[in-house]
Amino acid sequence: MRLLRFLRSSLSIGKDIDYYSRFSPSPLSMKQFLDFGSENACEKTSFAFLRQELPVRLANIMKEINLLPDNLLRTPSVSLVQSWYMQSFQEILEFKDKNADDEKVTYDFTDAVIKIRNRHNDVIPTMAQGVVEYKETYGTDPVVSQNVQYFLDRFYMSRISIRMLLNQHTLLFGGKVKVNPAHPKQIGSIDPHCCVSEVIRAKEPDNPVTVVYVPSHLYHMVFELFKNAMRATMELYGDSMDYPPVRAQIALGSEDLTVKVSDRGGGVPLRKIERLFTYTYSTAPRPSIDSRAAPLAGYGYGLPISRLYARYFQGDLKLYSLEGYGTDAVIYIRALSTESIERLPVYNKSAWKHYKTIHEADDWCVPSKEPKDMTTFRSF
Repeated sequence: MRLLRFLRSSLSIGKDIDYYSRFSPSPLSMKQFLDFGSENACEKTSFAFLRQELPVRLANIMKEINLLPDNLLRTPSVSLVQSWYMQSFQEILEFKDKNADDEKVTYDFTDAVIKIRNRHNDVIPTMAQGVVEYKETYGTDPVVSQNVQYFLDRFYMSRISIRMLLNQHTLLFGGKVKVNPAHPKQIGSIDPHCCVSEVIRAKEPDNPVTVVYVPSHLYHMVFELFKNAMRATMELYGDSMDYPPVRAQIALGSEDLTVKVSDRGGGVPLRKIERLFTYTYSTAPRPSIDSRAAPLAGYGYGLPISRLYARYFQGDLKLYSLEGYGTDAVIYIRALSTESIERLPVYNKSAWKHYKTIHEADDWCVPSKEPKDMTTFRSF
């Protein structure tokens, strides 16, 4: 009888996921986030939006999880992540028909949102551990690696967006005090006058450069770039008593706010630049999933995740390296809040085809060693 109830529940949830995955997520601009929080901070309005939007964002990415290789889905870590998403999806759906005018309903919803946010705290390292478990058991395959890279970019971007919604709601309505005493000028997690130099502790032009942005996102990106720059410098110069400085430069234009972090740590060859943004690549030793150290250290996820934070609001993160000299790492942020719009993955036929398409041979010649006998070349 218990098994029958479980099967019925699974079938029902499967239908709900199919239903909500047919809708595309609704991307919000930084200005919309700001206007809602500063002018119309209404818990009932936020409740009405989130109970519709969260199932859509969750269902879209849950459909893509199911397109991963079966052996990857069976790993303990990926199975755990799936169970978290399934539970959170079900908990949000419990509010779909409840009265938004009932204060107890909105209070219970905010409480549920906080529990969901906390449940998903370890999604990134847990999914990363699942990929490691799969690689160690089944090895690597170019097609699978390409699909996993595609999936993780979309999966982690979806997570960033969902967490943004959860954080805004909980920071605005999760307590009696609506103003965060540690950051009184912020609207939720957004600072309408984010001083870039204060976040990165850099010297800038006489007029402070400010932008509407999420300081924690900027800090995450800059921390990763400084960490990499300092590590490269120390490894190159070893026991030297004189190290070249790591420099940061800030520039504001009509479209972009740009932050450049420059080092003289020897740089990296061109062929390795894109590899640095691959989730399966790391130069640090892999940690245990139970490690109390930095959760992403050793997984090689620092740069890929940082680039997603930059791209989330239509910016980017790029590396320009001079092998033998050093590297410039550049963060691009949209200068206008109206142009800073969420970049969200959507599950559709194009996404489905990406996982199912058989990747054919490259249509460019693959470089090979020079033939020993040049006389074997045919004359034209």
